[in-house]
Amino acid sequence: MKIVDVELIEFRLPTFSHGTKWGYGVDGAEHHGVQTLTKIVTDDGVEGYATGGVHSYFYGASADEIKGLVKPLLVGEDPLDRGMLWEWMKANRRFSEALVGNIDSALWDLAGRAAGQSVATLMGRTRTKARAYASTAPNIGSPDVYAKLALESRDRGYTAFKIHAYIYADPETLEPTPGKPASPMADLEVCEAVFDAVGDSMTLMLDPWGIYSLQESLMVGRKIEKLGFYFFEHPMDEWAVEPYRRLAGELDIPICGPELAAGMHYSRAEWVAQKATDIGRIDVNFGGLTACRRAVDMYESFGLPCEMHVGGFGNAAILGSTAQETCEFFERGLLFPSDHPLGDYDKTPLYLKAPCDSMDSDGNVLLPQGDGLGFEFDWDYINDNIV
Repeated sequence: MKIVDVELIEFRLPTFSHGTKWGYGVDGAEHHGVQTLTKIVTDDGVEGYATGGVHSYFYGASADEIKGLVKPLLVGEDPLDRGMLWEWMKANRRFSEALVGNIDSALWDLAGRAAGQSVATLMGRTRTKARAYASTAPNIGSPDVYAKLALESRDRGYTAFKIHAYIYADPETLEPTPGKPASPMADLEVCEAVFDAVGDSMTLMLDPWGIYSLQESLMVGRKIEKLGFYFFEHPMDEWAVEPYRRLAGELDIPICGPELAAGMHYSRAEWVAQKATDIGRIDVNFGGLTACRRAVDMYESFGLPCEMHVGGFGNAAILGSTAQETCEFFERGLLFPSDHPLGDYDKTPLYLKAPCDSMDSDGNVLLPQGDGLGFEFDWDYINDNIV
């Protein structure tokens, strides 16, 4: 089997997301964005896919990258040599680790489709469901709004709830800001309101998304320790490791990260060596399933858990092949209150026939079991909306 083509499929998809000049997205009026599919084609007729664009946190390759980088490297090669192809991409400095992740994910999807098995099965399936946590959208309103969403989430079946409070936004007006100075006291008001609403009936976490100083992180961390929060994720920016090493050394609450640090599994190993984190963090943007699998194995070897960042089909495959002791949660969201236009998270995306994260009434995501990564595309919708 040989790769004969690599294509980029671009199609319109409604979105509410708008970028700000500070680089953080906000939700506003509905408009059409672009969703992408990277498609790897073989002479046997087997294909592999990876997604990117407005519906996905994950990187979508550009047409120039496909034409100038990916096709020259992949066409003519055996797609099942994905380990070799991963090494080639990693060694080519023109490939970002996000682009490596996109192509590696498509190669894993292709391998599963060729074998007639799920990627989780190829990796060694461990489970078919994973405990979900409700991951809030940021800047959704007052502390009472967050408390209401926590109660709605518990009623939906969630047993865990993660707060994104006021990130790149003014707590009073919710208007976009540069991010720093942050609003740790307002964030704590949200944490306290949520705890008052659900108490010990839900596992609680906080993710400030890298906007606190070390001093703010220590102050907030000590407060949420007293509330029994389960972990404290990505409180400071991740350019420097030393502040995290000091934070992890001074707090009892586990520190989860790094979330956005470059360097695939290699940088994660350095954070472990520096004792700068208690719970790992990675997703397929950082070198694909190949790098994620290596990161998870590394964390397990050190006796540390690793929480996959956000949902998605690729991350679901990692969860399906990893024990709960190492990767406990599926991050489900971002969630809005029920009266928000985006309040119905359970609605299947228009370009899919089934989502990657259907959830049962006990708060577990039912991990995809279809061939490859489990994509079931609605080709009628995609073809009707080609860019």
